[in-house]
Amino acid sequence: MLANYVPIYVMLPLGAVSVDNVVEDRENLAKQLKELRAAGVDGVMTDVWWGIVESKGPKQYDWSGYRSLFQLVQECGLKLQAIMSFHQCGGNVGDVVYIPIPQWVRDIGEADPDIFYTNRKDNRNKEYLTLGVDNKPLFHGRTAVEIYSDYMKSFRENMSDLIESGLIIDIEVGLGPAGELRYPSYPETQGWVFPGIGEFQCYDKYLKAEFKEAATNAGHPEWELPDNAGEYNDTPDDTEFFKSNGTYLTEKGKFFLSWYSNKLLSHGDQILDEANKAFLGCKLVLAIKVSGIHWWYKADNHAAELTAGYYNLKDRDGYRPIARMLSRHHAILNFTCLEMRDSEQSADAKSGPQELVQQVLSGGWREHVEVAGENALSRYDSTAYDQILLNARPNGVKKDGPPTLRMYGLTYLRLSDDLLQKTNFNLFKIFVKKMHADQDYCPDPEKYNHHVVPLERSKPKIPMEDLLEATKPIEPFPWDKQTDMSVSGGGLFGLIKKFISIFW
Repeated sequence: MLANYVPIYVMLPLGAVSVDNVVEDRENLAKQLKELRAAGVDGVMTDVWWGIVESKGPKQYDWSGYRSLFQLVQECGLKLQAIMSFHQCGGNVGDVVYIPIPQWVRDIGEADPDIFYTNRKDNRNKEYLTLGVDNKPLFHGRTAVEIYSDYMKSFRENMSDLIESGLIIDIEVGLGPAGELRYPSYPETQGWVFPGIGEFQCYDKYLKAEFKEAATNAGHPEWELPDNAGEYNDTPDDTEFFKSNGTYLTEKGKFFLSWYSNKLLSHGDQILDEANKAFLGCKLVLAIKVSGIHWWYKADNHAAELTAGYYNLKDRDGYRPIARMLSRHHAILNFTCLEMRDSEQSADAKSGPQELVQQVLSGGWREHVEVAGENALSRYDSTAYDQILLNARPNGVKKDGPPTLRMYGLTYLRLSDDLLQKTNFNLFKIFVKKMHADQDYCPDPEKYNHHVVPLERSKPKIPMEDLLEATKPIEPFPWDKQTDMSVSGGGLFGLIKKFISIFW
């Protein structure tokens, strides 16, 4: 039965380490961590903010706050997933803390604002550096990729004892806003509200020049970046680009969307290659996060996904190429919005979170990549927990061996007073037990088939045309209608639910 066990981690508060590089309210955090451990939780996940660690100047790293936090986590008997957070905290859904990227980087942006993602109206987004500067030595002689690489190498050097002790088991590599592999297409700081389609973010001078070069090489020097894709809060039909038979279906539109999404793929691939070199030989796994952009999923144009860089249409899979790219780095695909059901979304948003999760997880498994996940918004109810449990084991528990499909792990957002409130926490404890397939906490990952070996070197680079073969749609794996491990299952209530599910 242990082969059905899915470990569960809890995301720590955004400001667990303060801007001043100290553990916030250490005594209270220790108490909360012990409560998580007693509830059977396997570990925690935390952001390791670039804006805190390298705030004093280039290569002037101060890991003291995080060493202190990690030692506390270790004392409480929990494992740790660490996010290399190269983005700003503040400006995304659920952000209650403000931690900007380092001041010395923002100073460079004062003189050259094109180091930031830019929309068509020249609004700059200072959450994360544009991928247009990935290989430009604009930062005191270093490129953006070199900055990320140096940071990860320094992390390894300064945390080597905690890695070797088995505390740090997972490094999630931040690749964009909110740590996700995407463009910042729906920033609340610029007035976006759900379910706006968002805007393309490639109008900085570096990406503009790259597009012009690509279009010229393709024999179309006259092609420009889109000027008809609308604004943040438009609906697809408001725009020439996304409307029925719009620009997105023309040769020019397809060329742009391929270029825009391929840039994102290459960005993730290059930085993961650096992460692989930085953590080579460590007994841990690498992961990246992909955003669950579920609104407009049921529209033909998938507009919100397209502006974020996921070129996903009914006849083109925008996620499986990401999984294929991850396969060469032995990396995990971490996906969001696991708790959402279509019926909870407003009809006018044409949302399809259930189908989206099914597509992305299936794509990962088809490419032989491990898949993990998170909830997108804080939820404390049995409906959300049951949906997560269904996605964690889409075909249920198998009594005599590993389940047909099983997620690698779940990270629950997030540790808070609300979660630990008695009624909420009692239900959460049941949820943890159900994630573990009704078994007790297991401290040895080997027993549930997590064979963490020293990280091997990435396999050779996969040519873009081979990655893009994975855009061919494949039917997702079938999902059961409901989980066989419901948090409200068991007893008379569970029998009634089972009876209803069989006969209706």
